[in-house]
Amino acid sequence: MNDSGTWVGYALTALSACCFGFMPVFARIAYASGCDTSTLLLIRFSLGGLFLAAISAAKHAALPPRPTWPVLFLLGFFGYTGTSFCYFTALKYASASLVSLLLYTYPALVTLFSLVFTGERPTLSTLASLVCALSGCVLVIGLDGQGEPKGVALALTAALVYSLYIIISSRIVGKKTAMASSASIILSSSVAYGLMSAITGTLQLPKTLSGVAAVIAIALLSTVIAFWSFFAGMGRIGATKASLVSTLEPLVTVLSALLFLGERLAFSTLAGGFLIIAALVVSGLEGVLKAKYGRLSEPRASENTR
Repeated sequence: MNDSGTWVGYALTALSACCFGFMPVFARIAYASGCDTSTLLLIRFSLGGLFLAAISAAKHAALPPRPTWPVLFLLGFFGYTGTSFCYFTALKYASASLVSLLLYTYPALVTLFSLVFTGERPTLSTLASLVCALSGCVLVIGLDGQGEPKGVALALTAALVYSLYIIISSRIVGKKTAMASSASIILSSSVAYGLMSAITGTLQLPKTLSGVAAVIAIALLSTVIAFWSFFAGMGRIGATKASLVSTLEPLVTVLSALLFLGERLAFSTLAGGFLIIAALVVSGLEGVLKAKYGRLSEPRASENTR
């Protein structure tokens, strides 16, 4: 890989992180315009899934093996739906910064679950990552005061469900089939939200132009472009380095919430956020070093599905 191709890979992955990072801000704007969670996510996953499926077909992306199709459907219908619903609902009760930072405790949860179920001895960097993430979580929750307990609980539930989703999907989704698998998972989630809207009989569309723009931005910018640029960047620099660059996402969310939503961060939130992002960086660097020295295979691309 030449230097120009490598830098393009880093730029594409950073673009993906920025697109994902702006998503909570767009969601808050959509909610302010009268849109509800299930309608917002139905539009997001329907449009985003169809566009991703079209991109996969245009690029002749490899399809996942047929035996995995039912599992992929269930991952989308239950796992991804549960994560997204908890995450986006949490944004109604807590600041975008707090929700984003709490979601990013999921790598620590994945590591913790893996250690418990596999019995693997943790490395020093793994322990450091866990301590940083959990300490940051305590600071953000215990001293922040910017979110209702319901919002905090929903954000942590989203992180928990997402960590379980990652553990299961990492055993099924391979790097070569990640694009097509992600499209099928997202479309499966759109089915769940379609049924949810049909059962409840509610479809609350945004009532302002800014709300409509925010919903479209979530579907296209924070889903289609975010996924496409991540996979395109990952193809140039590898999944471990792409995952490391993706740690920009919570930082983008915090900064954009400060600039566009007028959120104010307490010192404890800043300190806790720093520790959580430090945990992500430590975890990502460990993955890069292990992959470089042949002790760890590339992580599954599905780990970066939002």
